[in-house]
Amino acid sequence: MTKIKSVGVARAAGTIMVAMALSRLFGYVRDVVIYTKFGQDFRTDAYNAAFSIPDFLYYLLVGGALSSAFIPVFSGYIATNKEEEGWQAASTIFNIVMVLMLLGITLGLIFTPQLVKMLVPGFTNEAFDLTVLLTRVMFAQSFFMALNGISQGILHSYKHFFAPALGSVLYNLGIIIVGILLIERLGILGFSIGVVIGAALNFLVQVPALLKIGLRYKPIINLKHPGVRKILILMVPVFIGLSVTHFNLFVNQFLASSLPHGMISALRAAQRIMQLPIGVFAIAVALAVFPTLTGHAARNEEKEFKATVSLGVRTVIFITLPAAVGLIALRVPIVRAMFQQGEFTPLNTQATAYALLFYSLGLIGYSAQQVLNRAFYALQDTKTPVTVGIITILINIALNFMLIKPLGHGGLALAYSIAGLANMVLLLFYLRHKIGHIDGEQMLLSFAKTLTAALIMGISVYFVAYLFEINFDMQNKLMQIAQVLIAVGAGAAVYIVIVTLMKMEEAKMAVGILMRRFKKKKNVPSAQ
Repeated sequence: MTKIKSVGVARAAGTIMVAMALSRLFGYVRDVVIYTKFGQDFRTDAYNAAFSIPDFLYYLLVGGALSSAFIPVFSGYIATNKEEEGWQAASTIFNIVMVLMLLGITLGLIFTPQLVKMLVPGFTNEAFDLTVLLTRVMFAQSFFMALNGISQGILHSYKHFFAPALGSVLYNLGIIIVGILLIERLGILGFSIGVVIGAALNFLVQVPALLKIGLRYKPIINLKHPGVRKILILMVPVFIGLSVTHFNLFVNQFLASSLPHGMISALRAAQRIMQLPIGVFAIAVALAVFPTLTGHAARNEEKEFKATVSLGVRTVIFITLPAAVGLIALRVPIVRAMFQQGEFTPLNTQATAYALLFYSLGLIGYSAQQVLNRAFYALQDTKTPVTVGIITILINIALNFMLIKPLGHGGLALAYSIAGLANMVLLLFYLRHKIGHIDGEQMLLSFAKTLTAALIMGISVYFVAYLFEINFDMQNKLMQIAQVLIAVGAGAAVYIVIVTLMKMEEAKMAVGILMRRFKKKKNVPSAQ
């Protein structure tokens, strides 16, 4: 990969990373407000379960299947100077998706009780009725998120990352503001209404950017268009794979609904903490390299394609492996500092930290597959990652039933992590089989160095946190926050020193991603 392209990827990743960090920050504030007011009980379980069905509809039609197939094809038209054909395909796909989405929402609203009963049969009547109400409200989110998903795919294809990233920030901000305004009158229902408002803001902020690049929407449905046919063909295996993936989610909630009240919320809170490094770093890198990968694939630039994949995977692991070790070492202090107040009790902290321990083990697996999946999609191969996904999801489901009895809700988290690691290994294996040598030796060497540095860092982090436990009053919220911040700061310093001494290439890429956004605007391409 050339220096110019590396800089472009770093700048794009930096744009996404900053916005992702802000979005996650507001997402954390949202969770703090909810858990402080309600704790972890049937209301928060109902709120979290209510997301499942609308999210399933969105990801099935847009979030996963469409974006995985749409971006490679649409980017290919742009890369080969065939924009008019690309926009005809985009218009057709948009119209088809909106018709299907409206049909799905209508059926979902009619059969919500039956769907909820299948999803969480262990809920009490009170929890069941609340879940039905919240699910029906949040179905409206799916409509706006469909608009958002297609808009984001178009803007990313033009390497315009700012507006979609800003939309994710406004999404959580909308939930917080509306939820706080309505919490006294409507309780947790206010946050469900906030979800709908946030989704609408997410889309609306992208409209000016779409107009700026030259929106060429047409009210047509041309199923004979070669681009449309290619997108639909590519979507089918992803569609099947996502169906299996969400079936696994439903199995998780099906089993968790039979556990004591609050366990679904504990799992969801722990998973969100684990996903912070994925959302801020791994997805930022993956989204940034995706258009570059599709361009290399469209122009048959094999050497540059392999180099981009290798650097992307190594950089993601370089950032998220120490994050996983840090989460394990600081799992109780982190959860305590983030949530333990109001109705969120020390028992809630222990339950969430227990799940976080097992979720953190799979962090690098789910981080690396963000890049690896997009490598296959750039090659317009959606069958391989879906096949791998189905295999690992079946592993996950089997492990769910095996581990829930001895480990409780921690068993569900551990099954999820093992499946993520298996997915990463299988994707690497099949990618090497597909394109040949993928710099495997350098990846292994990078992993070994990163793991060594991360383990040393983890020991230092644990020691700093332990000093706080034996010397200070850890019931004080400011002290809890100081414990986490100082331990993380010490760990980061240790990690930076070690990787600097090792002279790791990934450190340069990571620093570039983090620092590009702080340069003067005149150095940033207009597309950003």
